Amino acid sequence: MYILGISGLYHDSAAALVCDGKIVAAAQEERFTRIKHDAHMPVNAIKYCMEQGKVTASELDAVVYYDQPVLTLERFLKNALALGDSAGSLVDRTYQSMFSHKLWIHKQIEEVIGSLGKHGKLLVSKHHISHAASAFYPSPYKEAVIITVDGVGEWTTTAVGIGRNNHLELCEEICYPHSIGLLYSAFTYFCGFKVNSGDYKFMGLAPYGHPVYYDVIKEKMLDIKDDGSYRLNLSYFEFYSGGTMINEEKFAEIFHGGRRKPESKITQREMDIAASVQLLTEEIIISLARYAKEKYGAGINNLVIAGGVGLNCVANGKLQKAGIFDDIWIQPAAGDAGGALGAALYAYYMYFGNGRVLEETDSQQGSLLGPCFSTIEIKEYLDKLKIPYYMCKTPDERSNIVAQLLADEKIIGLFQGRMEFGPRALGNRSIIADCRSPYMQSRINLKIKYRESFRPFAPIVLSEKSKEYFDLPCDSPYMLKVGNVKEKRRLDFELDKVLSESCGDMLKVVSQPRSDIPAVTHVDYSARIQTVDKQKNPGLYNIMEAYYENTGCAVLVNTSFNVRGEPIVCDPVDAYKCFMRTDIDVLVLEDIILYKEEQPVFEENENWREKYALD
Repeated sequence: MYILGISGLYHDSAAALVCDGKIVAAAQEERFTRIKHDAHMPVNAIKYCMEQGKVTASELDAVVYYDQPVLTLERFLKNALALGDSAGSLVDRTYQSMFSHKLWIHKQIEEVIGSLGKHGKLLVSKHHISHAASAFYPSPYKEAVIITVDGVGEWTTTAVGIGRNNHLELCEEICYPHSIGLLYSAFTYFCGFKVNSGDYKFMGLAPYGHPVYYDVIKEKMLDIKDDGSYRLNLSYFEFYSGGTMINEEKFAEIFHGGRRKPESKITQREMDIAASVQLLTEEIIISLARYAKEKYGAGINNLVIAGGVGLNCVANGKLQKAGIFDDIWIQPAAGDAGGALGAALYAYYMYFGNGRVLEETDSQQGSLLGPCFSTIEIKEYLDKLKIPYYMCKTPDERSNIVAQLLADEKIIGLFQGRMEFGPRALGNRSIIADCRSPYMQSRINLKIKYRESFRPFAPIVLSEKSKEYFDLPCDSPYMLKVGNVKEKRRLDFELDKVLSESCGDMLKVVSQPRSDIPAVTHVDYSARIQTVDKQKNPGLYNIMEAYYENTGCAVLVNTSFNVRGEPIVCDPVDAYKCFMRTDIDVLVLEDIILYKEEQPVFEENENWREKYALD
């Protein structure tokens, strides 16, 4: 039984193909179009999934869309009626997109895919049901409590439910406009970052500050109940009325000034706001989990999470340490892209009533679900353009060469196997580097990623060595949990003193070593950890094992293979362009190694700095 899931027309469009409950393929549209967070119908992602599954439209048993547009329209109309005469900007902003294409989703799908034949079905799944299914069904749990949290899907912003065997149900919800996801986005906007794109920057800024605004935000803007439910004071926000995210005047009163201008200097105020909002987010997530455990989790020790807020790895790490549940599994594509996968799985198990077979770990396959390219295909591309390269004779030779280059502090673009599904680079479309250099963080940020110097990098660590470096009681294969660097590895570092002495120069701050793995140690000694095992990613594991044998260090820097504003690279052409546009020293394309100093002058016709909008 073949089922195609589709998300799109809002943001982070994607497609996923499931065959007899097994994930065949999944990918975001942005990777093909090179438009970050591409919201269009995922034509290219659909094509890839169907080619990967070798299936035609007539062979599909169902196509499932991840959202019910009629319910979204209902929200829009009721919102507009409630606003009365002041609804003009909301109507202007929403009317065209809603009435021109979002309500005609079935027609659009048929235009892309073609006729499904007499046996095929076009279905829709509710937004948060799709999130819930994306988290529960790939998890290794027979039963689990479910939490979904995002900006908004139809009416729902937060939901709690339960999954057993092949059945899942959402039992309680919080409805729009009360949304912790939109609250986080509102503050992301106020601090000068881009909504739906810069939220992770806002999270990364939090450790530099103190939660000095926690009390005033909680008093004036956000009412949090003991059960984790919450309500916003809407007088401070304008996202529901079609205006900007916030009431600029009222925000300015509380935070002693207006919105930070994008790309301007980050001040202590923004750091403190980020710390305060992050703490409030953690409080809500932990309270929700505690409530869900008490009400629905009797005898159940597993929790699964999805929705965009599920990508808040700091909150996830705090939740893990809280010990409310023994085990937690988070969908790696927790945002809207993952809704495509959830919609397909929900139809397979709930609509068609199929039984569920559990995998030993999970059925996400390391989230390596995108396209791959053989060494032969890559060689043909390089030969055609007369690009010089070295061909490794064996996998061991490849691992040893790369390990030595890393030990020599070369920065490497690593392109291998299937592309990752979700926003995290997990070793197949990654930039990797030596974590022991105190200058590596700023070097990669400024010379390769072209992004803000304060932003931290994640460590990848051999799974069996993780506890030697980090205080995290579990594996974290999808880079979705934050733990602290072991105390024995830390160096004396007083953040407030360093910030004061640097006069706000973030480059000077991040260049101060904080541990013996400084390039992956944030200013509060935290790290967004990815554990690597041989089963899920043997290619990456072998490189890291060789590096460990060479240096005695089991940790590397890992960041996504792209520049700021660009989607993660998809194919060898994308990888080569990124390699040549930046100060990446070496490019590894499967078994082929390219050295920067050997490359011809790189000329291109497009201005890529203008092409990729800053996030």
